[in-house]
Amino acid sequence: MVILHKKVAGLSETALEHFVMRARRSAGLRGSVNVLVTSSTAVRVLNRRFRRKDKATDVLSFPAAVPPKHQQSRTSAGDIAISADIAAKNAASLGHSAAVELKILTLHGILHLAGFDHERDNGEMARKEARLRVTLGLPSALIERTQTRPPNARPKRRRPA
Repeated sequence: MVILHKKVAGLSETALEHFVMRARRSAGLRGSVNVLVTSSTAVRVLNRRFRRKDKATDVLSFPAAVPPKHQQSRTSAGDIAISADIAAKNAASLGHSAAVELKILTLHGILHLAGFDHERDNGEMARKEARLRVTLGLPSALIERTQTRPPNARPKRRRPA
């Protein structure tokens, strides 16, 4: 189920539901996924309550109590909450639509529900996200964006051997 508490230009609940199904299948995630698109204020409340971090963030994932590998196909894999406000800012700075940004954030959340953790997996989630981004027709993946060097940064020069 998809709930758009905050509307996003160019994206309907039905369109995001179809994307969720495609992304879920591509990620090999069993079970349904609920997505809430809401304000930064609401995401901040969720982040404070469940992660004890008093700040807004772009996407939060809440896996179901049953590990994904042990689920039956009709159970819930978990829930995702996305800040439409942060998605719109990211989209503007990256040169794509807020609708595309919401899909990128949804994919990222789905991978977390599938058990990936980019903070501890030595790049496994980043590689999976990059592959799925291509499969699903999305621009740069969330992890790729946060781990690349700034555009003005120069690469380190290697000394000749």
